[in-house]
Amino acid sequence: MFVARARLCLDRVRPPGFPSTSLALARTNRNRIALRRISTGSGQSSTGSSAYWSGVGGIVLGAGIGATVMGWRESSPALGYNYYVAANSPPSSSASVANVRHERRFHAAIAELKTLFPDEDVSTDAADLHSHGFSENDYHPDVPHSVIVYPRSTEDVVKIVKVANKYRMPITPYSGATSLEGHYRGHEVGGICVDMNNMDQILEIHDPNRIRLGLSLSTRSGWMDINETLKSKGIPLFFPIDPGPGATIGGMLSTGCSGTNAVRYGTAKGNGRPPSGEVIKTRQRSRKSSAGFDTTKLFIGAEGTLGIVTEGSFCFMSLVGINDPIGSGAPYHRCVVRFPDVRKATEAVIEVMNQGVGIQCVELVDSAFIAATNKYGQSKRTYPISDHLFFKFQGPTPSSLRETAEVVKSVVERHGGEGFEVAKDKQEADDLWSDRKNALYSGLALVEGGRGWSTDVCVPVSNLPDLIYATKKDLSEIGLVSTIVGHVGDGNFHAFLMFRNDEELEKAREAVHRMVERAIELDGTCTGEHGVGIGKKEYLIDELGLGTVELMKKIKKAIDPLGLFNPGKLYPDTPPRKKGDHAS
Repeated sequence: MFVARARLCLDRVRPPGFPSTSLALARTNRNRIALRRISTGSGQSSTGSSAYWSGVGGIVLGAGIGATVMGWRESSPALGYNYYVAANSPPSSSASVANVRHERRFHAAIAELKTLFPDEDVSTDAADLHSHGFSENDYHPDVPHSVIVYPRSTEDVVKIVKVANKYRMPITPYSGATSLEGHYRGHEVGGICVDMNNMDQILEIHDPNRIRLGLSLSTRSGWMDINETLKSKGIPLFFPIDPGPGATIGGMLSTGCSGTNAVRYGTAKGNGRPPSGEVIKTRQRSRKSSAGFDTTKLFIGAEGTLGIVTEGSFCFMSLVGINDPIGSGAPYHRCVVRFPDVRKATEAVIEVMNQGVGIQCVELVDSAFIAATNKYGQSKRTYPISDHLFFKFQGPTPSSLRETAEVVKSVVERHGGEGFEVAKDKQEADDLWSDRKNALYSGLALVEGGRGWSTDVCVPVSNLPDLIYATKKDLSEIGLVSTIVGHVGDGNFHAFLMFRNDEELEKAREAVHRMVERAIELDGTCTGEHGVGIGKKEYLIDELGLGTVELMKKIKKAIDPLGLFNPGKLYPDTPPRKKGDHAS
């Protein structure tokens, strides 16, 4: 067992002259706590400012490297990662015996956890176990955990990890439960789910330019809650990463997520710590460092397979230029424009981004999305049925906003854009962006009684039209209705595939597979934001190459030699070596 301290930063550099504020906080997961109570009773369950997270306050790692770990020999069989591979083999009598041994150890582990924590912080309630191993957001197999533990501090997480190591029990972190690729599913032999919702302390404020608040980065500490906290404290800053409304800091960090603001502020990036048997950190609070190689990003995108983050410090963006310049006569900072096709819209975005004006967000929505928005009936306007771009502008003065609007209008009209309209006031701007953010619910309005499969891929921006056209053609040929929303400035797009029955669900699953293959062929990635989990791990070898995947596994083995942290996620099974192949 090891505890490590880390620092995170977003992949953007703050221009000089602007202050930064470091913040971290955790929020109690009120919804999940309410669910537990129900289950117990009934059995049912900017411009210029800093754009980076400065640090993770703590990471709890698993068993270390050496001859003996937590009283067990390193050569003892690992349960997690190694066992997961073995579990995919045909069942045998020896495997059955192994399962019995696991079950006995797990019962002993649960009993020990109950001696270490209050009754309300350890749950084996059936509804609780199900809710933590199930998601309404995806269609991957449901796998419940053996026990849910609710730590209240980093020290509590250390206790849990010690028990997991002692009894060779898989351990899976859990936060906002909004993931789309099965990240918090249980292991097939059982395991401990670490629900981080109780870690909500504000630790300290360093100085006027930097605030440090304590939080669990693996909990349901929502980015929207952080912004509300900043607002309530009168701090004129905001947290720029804006994925779905329910997303939490822990999941955002673990998947390297982003959102509509990524074109301006980048994505979640950060640092981690190697095991050493003590509390360590990868960097100080300075804005930059060239001391040693960068271990910061090791834990970003690791999806809980290398350790559990428990505390963090953050820097935020200034609200300068974000607020409406009331009475200034300047245009508000959101606008919409329609295009004859996706290619024209994409070409316009590329030219706009090359103008150097203040673009905070630029979102592409297809004609099916517009039709869905009109049918959903929540919008205060009726849009012409065509592909659209939604923009957010940013600038420190009213004149800079006016200039940005004029430049964008000129560029988009050269590329066939029509109906360029800037919001006249804050209410109209909020309504406009609400239409964009209602993608999920408006999409469902297209198919009565339907359900939706949401997925994402990302390619170089210049390749985005080819990918979108091929995807729309594919979906049309197989008879599935879908909407497409793209963070077009990044080449990242989301497809929402509707289906009504199991037959159409399988069609959707196969269509997602083809979409991913096209993205990789176009020098892209299987996921720009959602992460890998269990849903997309099969594509990593095609995307990164076998050598890179094997390197990832070696790092995993070095940090987590027992393979206990979130096993079965992220790392694809190594394909069998063909006759005549040689190890490299």
